[in-house]
Amino acid sequence: MIAPSLLSANFANLEKDIQMLNKSEADWIHLDVMDGVFVPNISFGLPIVSTVKKLTNKSLDVHLMIVKPENYFEAFVQAGADYISFHLEASTHVRRSIQLLKKLGVKAGIVLNPHTPVSLLEDVIDELDYVLLMSVNPGYGGQRFIEQTYSKIEKLKQLIKESYSNALIQVDGGVNTENAKALYKAGADVLVAGNAVFSAQNPVETIAQIRNAKRT
Repeated sequence: MIAPSLLSANFANLEKDIQMLNKSEADWIHLDVMDGVFVPNISFGLPIVSTVKKLTNKSLDVHLMIVKPENYFEAFVQAGADYISFHLEASTHVRRSIQLLKKLGVKAGIVLNPHTPVSLLEDVIDELDYVLLMSVNPGYGGQRFIEQTYSKIEKLKQLIKESYSNALIQVDGGVNTENAKALYKAGADVLVAGNAVFSAQNPVETIAQIRNAKRT
């Protein structure tokens, strides 16, 4: 699957870009919420999520790069989130946060920064719907892909298998048409692509190429 990231969209004409995504093979729309504290950047918040919800039938995948994410779960669910992921590094009570998301009726995901080992998920992997592996340091779009991500995906895939978990593996950062096939081969299920999609001459075609890379 593919989840284009709105962080790289044209916010002067966001509706046009969302209409493009609606016509594409995009499975989810990825929304990066940054607070300028957990990561060194500020993006957008609840008003943008609720606006996007009105413009699409695609599932909204909200990635919270914020401190105390559990304080905002309910608000983002009300804004229209279908999937919510939060950083392991930003949460004190991880299991409680996962259970809260499930109680609110959305899919629960945990995000790991590039330096965070997948072994820290051993006690909760069976409760997760997906795990987002950052393949760049979070905070900015357009960064270069970290090559060690491939081995990290393989380790996570093994942990999921050994735990009899149904969690999907999502990868975000530096994803493009050139590395998509290798990422799927390593075990990724969902690829987040921002700059590669929205800077392309034909974004709809690029989305299709990334989504279907495993088949080529």
